[in-house]
Amino acid sequence: MLTEGDKVPAFELMDASGNATGSGALKGKKYVVYFYPKDFTSGCTVEADEFSKAYDEFRKRGVEVVGISPDSVESHGKFCKKMGIPYVLLADTDKKVAEAFGVWGKKKFMGREYMGVNRSTFLVDERGTVFKVYSKVRPAGHAKDVLEKFGRGSPA
Repeated sequence: MLTEGDKVPAFELMDASGNATGSGALKGKKYVVYFYPKDFTSGCTVEADEFSKAYDEFRKRGVEVVGISPDSVESHGKFCKKMGIPYVLLADTDKKVAEAFGVWGKKKFMGREYMGVNRSTFLVDERGTVFKVYSKVRPAGHAKDVLEKFGRGSPA
């Protein structure tokens, strides 16, 4: 997994509208990249809703929000529409970006092991350097914690 001080790997994925975007569009900006397992699941819905509610405050602080999951462009489009998500969701269907960030791996649920996205969030400064990593994220209250971290300022 990427750690604090690492540079964000270059990436480009399709957003919920089918447009290509990624790290190049974020160059020179502060941003949050949060990885989540699946659209329309309970924890992911809570996390997306909290980031949506706090989005105006993130923007006031000059921070972009980007959510990434292995779901399709179509699924993201439906999720954004149903949830009123104002920020970018990216479709990492081949899991290459999740692998590059180190969040794709073994998971356990009810005694079963499988591969999936480990819910994680990376805070990135204007130089493209990770300054805070949240691993094993609990969705409830997470957006508030992230916003507070940007409120104290990132090293830039």
